[in-house]
Amino acid sequence: MPTIGVLGVLEVRDQAGRPVGIRRRKQRALLALLATNLDRPLTADQIIERLWQVRPASARANVHSYISGLRHLFAATGAPVRLAMTSQGYRLELPAERCDATLFRELAQAARQAAARGRPAEAADLLARALGLWRGEVLEDLEPYDWIEPYAAQLDDARITAIEDRVDARLALGEHADLAVELADLVAAHPLRERLSGQHMVALHRAGRDDEAVAAYDRLRATLAAELDVPPSPATQKLYRQIRAAAGQIPPRHRQPGRTAGVVPALLPPNVADFTGRTTVVRALREMLSPTGATAVASGLRIAGITGMAGVGKSALAVQIGHMAAADYPDGQLHVNLRGAGDSPADPGDVLGRFLRSLGVDSRAVPDTLAERTEMYRTVLAKRRVLVLLDNAADAPQVRPLLPGAASCAVVVTSRIRLTAIEGARWIELESLARDEAVQLLARVVADGRVRRQPAAAAAIVRLCGGLPLAIRIAGARLAARPGWRLSHLATLLDDERHGLDQLSTGDLAVSASLALSYEGLEPSARRLLRRLALPELPDFPAWLADAVHGGTAAEAATDLDTLVDAHLLAVAGTGADGQLRYRFHDLVRAYARARAGVEDDEETRSAVLREGLGALLAIAERMAGDVPGPCYARISGAARRPVIDWTRHQVAQIPPLDWFDAERQTMLCAVHQACDAGLDELAFDIAGCLEKYFDMRGMYADWEQLNRRVLEVCRRVGNLRGEAVMLRGLIDVTTWSTSDHSGEAMTRSLAEATRLLDMFTALGDLQGMSDAAVMRAWALTAGGRQQAAADAATEALRLAEESGHLGGRARAYVALAVVLGEDQRVGEGMDCLHRALSAARELGNPRYESTVLQFLGIAHREIGNLDDSERLLTESMSLSHRYRDNYTGVLSMLALARVYMRRRDTRARDIAEQALAIAREYRMSHHVADALGVLGELDLAAGDIADAVAHLTESVTMWRTRGWLSYQAAALATLGSALAGSDPTAARKVLTESREIFARLGKHNRVKEVERLQEAAGLPSSAT
Repeated sequence: MPTIGVLGVLEVRDQAGRPVGIRRRKQRALLALLATNLDRPLTADQIIERLWQVRPASARANVHSYISGLRHLFAATGAPVRLAMTSQGYRLELPAERCDATLFRELAQAARQAAARGRPAEAADLLARALGLWRGEVLEDLEPYDWIEPYAAQLDDARITAIEDRVDARLALGEHADLAVELADLVAAHPLRERLSGQHMVALHRAGRDDEAVAAYDRLRATLAAELDVPPSPATQKLYRQIRAAAGQIPPRHRQPGRTAGVVPALLPPNVADFTGRTTVVRALREMLSPTGATAVASGLRIAGITGMAGVGKSALAVQIGHMAAADYPDGQLHVNLRGAGDSPADPGDVLGRFLRSLGVDSRAVPDTLAERTEMYRTVLAKRRVLVLLDNAADAPQVRPLLPGAASCAVVVTSRIRLTAIEGARWIELESLARDEAVQLLARVVADGRVRRQPAAAAAIVRLCGGLPLAIRIAGARLAARPGWRLSHLATLLDDERHGLDQLSTGDLAVSASLALSYEGLEPSARRLLRRLALPELPDFPAWLADAVHGGTAAEAATDLDTLVDAHLLAVAGTGADGQLRYRFHDLVRAYARARAGVEDDEETRSAVLREGLGALLAIAERMAGDVPGPCYARISGAARRPVIDWTRHQVAQIPPLDWFDAERQTMLCAVHQACDAGLDELAFDIAGCLEKYFDMRGMYADWEQLNRRVLEVCRRVGNLRGEAVMLRGLIDVTTWSTSDHSGEAMTRSLAEATRLLDMFTALGDLQGMSDAAVMRAWALTAGGRQQAAADAATEALRLAEESGHLGGRARAYVALAVVLGEDQRVGEGMDCLHRALSAARELGNPRYESTVLQFLGIAHREIGNLDDSERLLTESMSLSHRYRDNYTGVLSMLALARVYMRRRDTRARDIAEQALAIAREYRMSHHVADALGVLGELDLAAGDIADAVAHLTESVTMWRTRGWLSYQAAALATLGSALAGSDPTAARKVLTESREIFARLGKHNRVKEVERLQEAAGLPSSAT
């Protein structure tokens, strides 16, 4: 139960939930004031200005008395709330769920997330709980203070939105009959809420009451015309036309979210709360983006471009328009900051990878090249209505690959320059705000009566700010923090600041003057934090980064972070996977802060701050990576400093590790590249190493390879042998098993690189690294048919693992040894090794590697004829693989199971082999593609489908030649020879001879005899060898 309630009469409850009385009128008003400003402290002067129209002489003493009384009251009643005094003023501190307004917002947000995931029942329940918190009008028992009205208006709007969201959820659950009645009352109470009217029309239509639905539309149209002089939105007009035509389906935004095709991304940043003006521009942009607008092109993609100088408000306008147009694009909204104004613009290939994953494409299915990613992106969007917001673009080549191909989509592009090379784009040049709009924005930021009372000074301020929203917000925040200042005082300071910056262009001059003035008004610790936060090159960042670089206590860091947000020097970028706020810089603010750091901090300090910030990221990433199941590599770390993280202050530790990596992937990639650029090789390889298991789990093989290559080169250049070895180890894995674009025999190349890796770890004296390298050598030697050398390598890997306490290395060595023994037909001994590997994997708590061992055990049982045990073990392995989205292990288990079914002449063999081939092709798993083609070729041959058999087996042989696994290659050649025998004896003789020679070279005498029998049965005597 909430401790403090504002959604009705002001209410306070103790720990047991009993009401607590506060009799003094001003004391109640003070508590309400603090409760409505939980996100920022209030100074005594701010409190006095808001509680008294005419300041009494005893005002300050009264405030202190009220504060003291509230503290005693909370202590005496055990209410879980604290009234703290910070360097910035008084702040009410209590958990989010203890204030009904905050809890209401959190429940509503959780409901929206549930709806987006296709869970309407959960969404409806959460919204019912949220709306149940309302007991009346906001703070209805207090005097009508000026500050209550805007706060109450925001909450009232959020309440109506929550009601509308719950209606959507209930419509998705089929409750249209009940809603048809309830919505009539809601529409009557809120006649200008177009969404409610549209929902009413849907409910009536689904209830078979189309005439009433049409009448509801007519009432809406008349009301909007009379009150606002505007027509209904294009989406509502389209709904009306469908109902009139008795169309059989309702537009997707009125369907259950889970029924839309694919995932519905909602990536737009939060709207700007104080967005002001731009009425004409907003109307023009809405028209450009409307699917039914007068400017819509039937056969072309709608592209709206916004250009203008820095700080003029392009991004804020684009986000505002994006939210306004979202209903017209119900299949999702994509957003990216292309960082065009910075030193490192976003790579379009990386952006496409993020977009594809947001649209529901599995990471492993995302192609490697820009061209392939563009093709997939446009294919995925071909039948969807999606809005794409490309913010801060550098140039046309960066934008073009990100444009959908479908006319059903729309794009908003912002750039400081007009990108005329983008065909079909219609551009709007954004000018500075008109004086009245600029003054209105200033008034909204300052949020008291001074702007209204001092109009001439307000006009001077917005003129000195150049009419630029960024400069006005920063100046307004300065005034809000200084309630005793007259506006003329700020205008004088701004004018003085501008005269000292004459060398700048007009736009930069206005923003820089406002920035400088705001910066100088900060406490020294807040100025220092601003400079330090600007040093890491991150697109956005969480609060713990401020803790890491601040240099003071966590509480001081939190206070200074809030100060920077209040001053509009940082913006809230949304919430992270942990539910905590994330922050971002405007490009101009970051540039200014970095310039100040260059002046005020020496190079040693700047470097130390960067190391501290990236080190905090490393510390958290290491903790998360420890819980990601994956390859049983040894964790080999560098000497980079890891700051101590106060896990109790953050929710990071409670997040599923893969979710955390999903949320922080872009942050970590930027961090690694910045570490490389700065020559911080230890940090670079440590952070990159934390990503390897995540990349493997998510199938991000291209990212894995590219990142490791970059860091490897840096480590090699500076002589960091350990970092080079760790990066090479991952590269061997990803290029040998998981990618297909490397020419030559993969296993031959793997042997050379694994041998080099072993030499590197030997030079370092790292026994665990030596064990990992020896296992890699064992696999490559096995593939090349060098069984004794492979057995020696696997045995040495096991010895090294046991000597160094490397439990994962033991598991890997036992599996490698089992495979070697299996190749030598010593299956029983191999099974003993696999059982030991299984015990090690389970002791390690690595279910993903456990599925690998179960898979090999299943294959071993099949080889000795225990088909039932084989099926059971393979099915168990597949189940674990599915749970962890491990397609690589899963496909291999599917192919092994298909061979079990083949032996039983079970018709399920073909279905599972075809499924395995489809997955292997989709995720570009070359080993598995070759194997699946071989299985299908055998099935074709058994069914008498010779042409299909030859086609499948020819492709299989071709792929095995590039992989370098000789026993698989020879087996595929033997089956191909059998398929060719009847139609092309010459070709059959050739491939069977090659197969026989490979098996002979491998010492597999039983397989040599099998090939000879095939030759004799086909009347194809072997060539002399």
